[in-house]
Amino acid sequence: MSFWRKVIAIAWKDALSEMRTREIIFSVLIFTLLVIVIFNFAFGASQETMALVAPGILWVTFTFAGVLSFNRSFVLEKEEGCIEGLMVAPISREAIYVGKMVGSLLFMLIIEAIALPIFAFLSNLAVLSPQLITITVLTTVGFVAVGTLFSALAVNTRAREMVLPILFFPIVIPLIISAVRASGLSLSGEAWSSLSSWLQIIAAFDIIFLVVSFLVFTFVIEE
Repeated sequence: MSFWRKVIAIAWKDALSEMRTREIIFSVLIFTLLVIVIFNFAFGASQETMALVAPGILWVTFTFAGVLSFNRSFVLEKEEGCIEGLMVAPISREAIYVGKMVGSLLFMLIIEAIALPIFAFLSNLAVLSPQLITITVLTTVGFVAVGTLFSALAVNTRAREMVLPILFFPIVIPLIISAVRASGLSLSGEAWSSLSSWLQIIAAFDIIFLVVSFLVFTFVIEE
């Protein structure tokens, strides 16, 4: 079996497991929509104010929704003893990482695909522009790359719900700041050239942490 077939098999396994239980997607989706609605009512009286705070609202929402999903990424395997099964299977540790990352990436993109149109409807802002969609996808790749690595690290600790945010947030701060600034420029109607510096930071973050996470996951997954 080729590397990518193994990756797809792991991602498909996670997708089937979630489709059977639906506990992660429902909880994260409800949290995401609740945050968007609350912030909309808090700042929606003024269109100028909403345009100013919208980038922060979006990325606070996506960040905490992502942490909720990452907390469950390896938990089921840990509780059922499936991590040991994956590790003794004829699958490389790198394939496990990429498969888990692809599954989490698809999950996050589904949440964002649902949340963005709702946010656009409530805020009356150009949230569905090609610029903002590009920013969202690029940021989500780096976000998931780091989140998958640290969720594998945190799953072996007793207080994993606390350990994951403590480890995760300091690393992704540059990514989130870049996404917020780029999103603000996009919502202000700026051209692609104005976003280029922030997009370059996001792309550099993605490349660096994809490579680093791919290389160190073998050591992280070991207890």
